[in-house]
Formats: sequence, C-alpha cells, structure tokens
Amino acid sequence: MAIEELAKLIKSAKSVTVFTHMRPDGDAVGSSLALSRALEILGIPHEVCDETDIPSNLTFVGGVEKFKKQPELASELFVAVDCADVARLGALAETFRLANKKKTTVNIDHHVSNTRYATYNFVRDCSSNTMNICLLIEAMGVPFDQKIADYLMMGLLTDSGSFSHDDVTEETFLIAAKLVKAGADVGKLNSDLFKRQKKARAALYAHTMNRIRYVLDDRLAIITLPLETLERFGADVGMTEGFVDFPLTVETVEVSASIMEIKKGQYKISLRSKTYADVNGVAGTFGGGGHVRAAGCMLFGELEEVIDRLTYAVYQYL
Repeated sequence: MAIEELAKLIKSAKSVTVFTHMRPDGDAVGSSLALSRALEILGIPHEVCDETDIPSNLTFVGGVEKFKKQPELASELFVAVDCADVARLGALAETFRLANKKKTTVNIDHHVSNTRYATYNFVRDCSSNTMNICLLIEAMGVPFDQKIADYLMMGLLTDSGSFSHDDVTEETFLIAAKLVKAGADVGKLNSDLFKRQKKARAALYAHTMNRIRYVLDDRLAIITLPLETLERFGADVGMTEGFVDFPLTVETVEVSASIMEIKKGQYKISLRSKTYADVNGVAGTFGGGGHVRAAGCMLFGELEEVIDRLTYAVYQYL
C-alpha cells in the first residue's frame, strides 16, 4: 500500500486504535505517540494500547500516560506500529486477529522479518519505524509541532544507535534535520535517553558485565539477567536497555546476546551483531526476528540448555 493511500485511509477513519509491541522500546513509543499526536491535531478520536507497562527508561516522555492496557473505543480502524508479527502484541494479539476478520487493520513497520499480518501493510526497511511514521504524517498533511518532532526523533535516536548502525542512510539524516528544524530537542533527548541512570542500574550494569561469557573463540559474548538478579538490584526491563550493546565493543566479539529471564523457564533473547552475522536469521530459528544486526526471540527451558541452543544457532551464522 502506498503511503498516500494509507494516509487517506487513516484520515477518513471515524476512530482509530493504535497498538505497538509488548515491552515497547523508544521506537515503538515514539511511533505510537507521534501518530497519536497527528490524530489529535486532526480531531480523530483514538487511543493508544500496549499490554505492558512503559519501561522506566522511557517514563520521562510526555504522553506515555495515554497508553492503555486494553482498548476501550469501538474503533473502526486498528493500526499496529513497529511490530513485526501479530504475536508481538502479546495479550492484545487476539484482539487484533479478531479485528482482521471484522474491521480494517493496518501494519506500519520497518523490520525485515515482518509477516504482513494486517489488511493493509506498509513495511519498509529503514533505520527506525518513526521514519515511516514521519512519511505518513507528512502525507496526512499534518504540520510537525515540537511534540511530533521529539517523538519521531526519539525513535530515530534509539533504533539507529544514535546514528551509529549500518542501516543509517542519507535519508536518516535528512529526516533528522527536518525534525530538528521542527523543534526536536536532540540534546535533551540524548541526555534523557542515554546519560541518566539510577544508581541501581549502574550497579546492575557493573554486576552483569563482570560476568560476560565468551564462547566460539570469543566471537559470541553472552550476558545473563536472571530474575533473582533483577529483583536483587530492584531493576525492571527498562533498566537493562542498552546492556546487549556493550559486549560488541570487545574487539573479538561479532555477536552479543542478552538472556533475560521473564519468568521461570522463559527467557527473552536480544541479539546484536557487529559486521557480518545475520542475527535476524538466528532469531528466526526460534520463531523470532527483527533486523540483520539487531533481533530477538523467546526461548524456554533451563538456563544452561537455553545457552547451549542459542550458542549452536549463532555458530551457524559465524
């Protein structure tokens, strides 16, 4: 679906519910709130939903109080943003599946692993999904105010690694320049996102990095975050944002993996690669996905068994 057609579809809707993936990151929150702000300017009744709490590292963002755990509007249009697979909506996945049968659904995403699960799909591989939302808002004829600019820039900064990832292109910087012109406060966003942390996070970070495991001739680095450790440091998921990136600074490491225990026997796997390994392929082995250099999945079992299975999967891509 062309972006102009999508813009027309959304503008003609009498009501809209916006969804994003569980345990949302900066791109998911930024995409959701930027679209919400555009709908607000257009006077279209809408709501924003996510099944999980907003991570603590993103609670500084104005507008996060809009997020609901369950839809309350009887909307005619359902829009999922920054979500590669309907299952990533978590407890809201079934709501979206039912909407596919009775209503119009839209999927706006930038992951190469996207499964095209909606009535209409706009999927374009780029640095962040807020780049797609930026094009959409422009096509909707909504002028950017500072709120929209800040939301879009937040997604751009977080998903591009502050413009350091290899999917950063000329378009990435052109959109960033446009957002700065519209009032995005890059300095404040960088400070809030990357330069402020609680003492407990600093202690957890030191504890975790002191226990990095190196395997496969030091090409794979693994960090583990058991529930017991998270509870001991009073940490939530938001406090661990960025942990998986640090091991990539070790010169021998090509792939970094974070294994976070969600509940007994269930682990959230975050994967990053440096130059050549396709971690989207690794994640796909276990039903997950994402990007070539950044992806994730879920694994189940005992921790050591999970580590062994993950190590073997990574080995296939080294």
